[in-house]
Amino acid sequence: MPDAREHVLDGTRGTVAVREWPHPRPRYLALLVHGYGEHAGRYEEVADVLVRHGASVWAPDHVGHGRSAGERVVIEDFEDVVTDVEAAAGLARAAHPGLPLVVVGHSMGGLVAARHAQRYGDTLAALVLSGPVIGAWETPGRLLAEAAVRGAVPKTPVSPAALSRDPAVGAAYAADPLVWHGPMKRPTLEAFVRTLETVAKGGDVGRLPILWLHGDDDRLVPLPGSRTGVERLSGGALTERVFPGARHEVFHETCKDEVFATLIRFLDTVLNR
Repeated sequence: MPDAREHVLDGTRGTVAVREWPHPRPRYLALLVHGYGEHAGRYEEVADVLVRHGASVWAPDHVGHGRSAGERVVIEDFEDVVTDVEAAAGLARAAHPGLPLVVVGHSMGGLVAARHAQRYGDTLAALVLSGPVIGAWETPGRLLAEAAVRGAVPKTPVSPAALSRDPAVGAAYAADPLVWHGPMKRPTLEAFVRTLETVAKGGDVGRLPILWLHGDDDRLVPLPGSRTGVERLSGGALTERVFPGARHEVFHETCKDEVFATLIRFLDTVLNR
């Protein structure tokens, strides 16, 4: 795969770093939307699969994440993040006009991608959601309730072991200097609560094809809560795949070959219509 290129956008709340994995003659565009506390660089393998499939792949670091500006992991309004994601999509379209665009969102990125689809769905060819924070996700409300009692948000960083059954994934995550390893912050928790409600009330995305990927042992974003949100979001063109024993990051799981095969089959169906 060609070396990644780096771009910088003027985002809604400061500069946004955007990574591009180029393809010499792409047949579609793929936009990767990363999760909480991480960054686009963790999606190298996903990008490689998509580039080999014919995609030009683009991925922004959200405000407060990775190489983008902002206080670490502080997101005051997810609508601004959605706007930044659309700006990254604009970069991709400017580089390759007229190609179909697929958005792939993981975890918090699934929430952002879902809201992006509600706002810009008529410009998309498909939406892929991996372990999405959507529907009934209790963590932010629970942490805010505890903060009200304690006077501070509890220190509950993401456990590397919750990401994948592959211990190398957790070890790399723990050693990554661009990953946030501290506690969640109040403005972000409050923004989560508001945006979960916004997406719940935002209506479905019509006939936009959706692929939902989830591990049935996801303890960070439990499957039943996501199901509520995904089924509400879908206008009927939903493909669902649950991976037995898989944890939160199915693209980094021990069954990732099966996950990637599922993704490619879905994209072939969508793009060959």
